[in-house]
Amino acid sequence: MADTPLASIPRDQLPEEFKPAWDALNGLTGEPTFVEVFAQAPDVLRFVMNDFYTKLFFGGAVDNHYKQLVRLKLSLVHGCRTCNKQNVPGALEAGITQAQVDAMDDYEHGPFTDAEKAVLEFADQIVLTNMAGDMTADRYARLSAHFSDAEICELGTVMAVVAGMAKLSFILHLVEREEYCPFGQNAA
Repeated sequence: MADTPLASIPRDQLPEEFKPAWDALNGLTGEPTFVEVFAQAPDVLRFVMNDFYTKLFFGGAVDNHYKQLVRLKLSLVHGCRTCNKQNVPGALEAGITQAQVDAMDDYEHGPFTDAEKAVLEFADQIVLTNMAGDMTADRYARLSAHFSDAEICELGTVMAVVAGMAKLSFILHLVEREEYCPFGQNAA
C-alpha cells in the first residue's frame, strides 16, 4: 500500500474526467494513489494521461508492442510492483508472450526478435540504475536496422518519461515496490 505524505483526493471528489483513470488503475493494481495525488495538479495529470499516454505511448510512430515491451522492462528492473501489476497485462495484450515476460532478465537468449532485442538493449541504457548508459555505434547499428532516427527518439522519450515518472512515484511514495526495488525504502 502506498504511504504518501501528499494529500489525496478520494474518488468521489475527483473531477469526472479523472474517474475512469482512477477506476482503471484501481482495477489493475488496487493502488490508485497516483491519480488521487496528481488530480491536485489537473494540468499535470492531463499531460500524463492525454499527451503522454494517449498521444505518444498508445499513439506515435512506433508500434505499441515495442513501447509495452520497454515499459515492462523498465518497471521490472526498477522494482515498481504497482507498475508491474499493470504493465504485465498491458504487455500481454500487446502481443508479448508469457515466455517473453519470463525471459526478460536474459532477453539476449530469450524468445525475442532482433528488433525486440535491440529495444530491450536500448532500455538497459535508460534504466535508472545504469549511470553509464550510452548509445554506442554497435548499439545504434542494431537499433537503426529496425527503427528510423525519429522512432529511436520516440522510444527514448517514452522510456525517459516512464523512468522519470517511476522515480518520482518512488520518491513521493505513490506506488508499491517489489522487495528488490533499488530505490528508497527498500534500498540496501
